[in-house]
Amino acid sequence: MAREIVLDTETTGFEPAMGHRLVEIACLEIEDFVPTGRSFHTYCDPCRDMPIEAERVHGLSGAFLRGKPRFEHSEVVEAFLDFVGDAPIVAHNAGFDRNFVNHELGLCSRVELHESRWVDTLALAKRRFPGMHNSLDALCKRFKISLSEREMHGALIDAKLLAQVYLELRGGRERRLELTAAVMVSAVHAAAQNAYGVRPRPLIPRSTEDERALHASFVRDVIKDDSLWKKHGL
Repeated sequence: MAREIVLDTETTGFEPAMGHRLVEIACLEIEDFVPTGRSFHTYCDPCRDMPIEAERVHGLSGAFLRGKPRFEHSEVVEAFLDFVGDAPIVAHNAGFDRNFVNHELGLCSRVELHESRWVDTLALAKRRFPGMHNSLDALCKRFKISLSEREMHGALIDAKLLAQVYLELRGGRERRLELTAAVMVSAVHAAAQNAYGVRPRPLIPRSTEDERALHASFVRDVIKDDSLWKKHGL
């Protein structure tokens, strides 16, 4: 099964080179485009102030984040790397998230996640809908994905929305039908395996003794080779 990680982050700003830091990271595991229910989510203390412009976007204040584990703490960086493993990483405008994640990894002397591992849903959307608005919000509206649970941007809710958008970008209803068909084929195969097993209670014979005697006479006198019939107890 193809394992992928859908990822989203929240930050203090737009550019790690300007001193901005990651403050929230969320990852959802999907296999064959279906969420497994496994996730990784944490807030991080950026060890700096929170610009008011950023707080208006995600609602995370400096006071709320103060005392949260820092990214370099093993409970964050080790757990994050263990969860991601070697799977491809799906993100919207992936370059933004990649820059922040790799910046944080670099600060704690960890190997960066190579660009080749990242799948950018913004690039996928631009190829499918050239010239149109392709923000996460716009794609959710286009694919009729409800935004009712989201009051502000947050890494976990946005990762959940992105997982649904990614499914649509990769085939949507057709993909669901493929997956459903695969499940049905497996079920039919399993049923067939059971169907030809040993019947726990043999069926009661429905032929009469006279009919069985006539059949035996026919095999003996007309076919003149009863080996096949004896083999199957007929």
